[in-house]
Amino acid sequence: MLGIVEQLEAKRAEARLGGGRDRIEKQHERGKLTARERLDVLLDPGSFEEYDTFKTHRATDFGMASQQYPGDGVVTGWGTINGRPTYVFSQDFTVFGGSLSETHAEKICKVMDLAMQNGVPVIGLNDSGGARIQEGVASLGGYAEVFWRNAQASGVVPQISVIMGPCAGGAVYSPAMTDFTYMVRDTSYMFVTGPDVVKTVTGEVVTAEDLGGATTHTKKSSVADAAFDNDVEALVETRRLFDFLPSSSRDRAPGLGVFDDPNRAEASLDTLVPENANTPYDMREVILKIADEGDFLELQKDFAGNILTGFIRLNGESIGVVANQPLVLAGCLDIDSSRKAARFVRFCDAFNIPVLTLVDVPGFLPGVSQELGGIIKHGAKLLFAYAQATVPKVTVITRKAYGGAYDVMASKHIRADVNYAWPSAQIAVMGAKGAAEIIHRRDAKDPEKLASHTKEYEDRFANPFIAAQRGFIDEVILPQSTRRRVLRAFEMLKTKEVPEPRRKHDNIPL
Repeated sequence: MLGIVEQLEAKRAEARLGGGRDRIEKQHERGKLTARERLDVLLDPGSFEEYDTFKTHRATDFGMASQQYPGDGVVTGWGTINGRPTYVFSQDFTVFGGSLSETHAEKICKVMDLAMQNGVPVIGLNDSGGARIQEGVASLGGYAEVFWRNAQASGVVPQISVIMGPCAGGAVYSPAMTDFTYMVRDTSYMFVTGPDVVKTVTGEVVTAEDLGGATTHTKKSSVADAAFDNDVEALVETRRLFDFLPSSSRDRAPGLGVFDDPNRAEASLDTLVPENANTPYDMREVILKIADEGDFLELQKDFAGNILTGFIRLNGESIGVVANQPLVLAGCLDIDSSRKAARFVRFCDAFNIPVLTLVDVPGFLPGVSQELGGIIKHGAKLLFAYAQATVPKVTVITRKAYGGAYDVMASKHIRADVNYAWPSAQIAVMGAKGAAEIIHRRDAKDPEKLASHTKEYEDRFANPFIAAQRGFIDEVILPQSTRRRVLRAFEMLKTKEVPEPRRKHDNIPL
């Protein structure tokens, strides 16, 4: 028996070495951790249970029969993050460049199937050169099997992708179908076709970093939700994100103990909104002062800065936040911000996370490029997401809520549950000056009369009370009381149930 145990330990030691010490050293020289080192950082110490440690590929062409590595380039299994289970796979770049073979894919598919069955999240650590060329169509079939499971798991269990090296070709579609994607600066990239192919086909000369690096995907394409300086930071932030999420659509996000007073008032909010309606202020300050202990996990921070999305806690409970940002484009809704917020609202609704909406929106961004780019359809995505969401929805209008953007931003009319407004709120079809110019066209060339008409419109509509009279606003509240009022509203809405119409699925304006 002792000899068998020693043999097992020898095989495990071989598996832990992946592609060998030389390749591990090269991985470290690039500033990257190995597949197993990454799992050590991501998961609670000693919690990892590995599956298919000794699985190898079945290929025989191109001399592959003589090149066998236990695990076949991916480490799979499950572990815990702060005591909560998650299934994981971590691609090993030291083995065939992390390329995906038929058996490599089978290992990933196994943990995805178990995650669906058991109602547990899936976290994938991607570091792969793509499909294993030596296996031809078998590797492509393996990718398709993974993609199919991504689609089936969507809205059932949270899926998180962390891109920690190359991710090219068909490999990019799996992370694209997951709920959140994190990247590492300078060492990770994603693209469908690489720089060499781009140069051959289009003649364009571009670096891998410019084509698909972390900066590109966090600032321009919105493919990634955040980027970090190194592997450790990315994995620690993944743990932080995980804590805000439920295990599945059958559960609620875990509540945490909190030391922040639920009745805490923030007197500084009473003077946050400037007297001049055209002067910006930082909506992030409102979020931080409402949140438990000022903790805000912001997502897609570098993309579409005119809207803020992310998670906070109120009385220890996870809350999704969508907020217009007056510091960027005056908080207008445009194509990018509509897409960004719509996807976030859809995620929150799928996983039972209540949504807080903070509104200061002067309307949709005007312009030829916006119209030709399909602002109508993209704006409809956000409208559709809010209208269909059945989770508790609380809205606070801090200043402007003009035109169709008022309707879209979780208004009472699309079934927000509780709608508050600060005294500084202005709810109208449009700004006072523009309205006066339309209503009183004949006086448009007379500055004094136009100013008088503008003042008249402001007195009539540049306040929350007309909307409150009609019941579109539930209460006009003091800004300093926002935390208490919002927190109590969500507590009351915990038992909310909404019957849904019978249908196979919706047809969101994609």
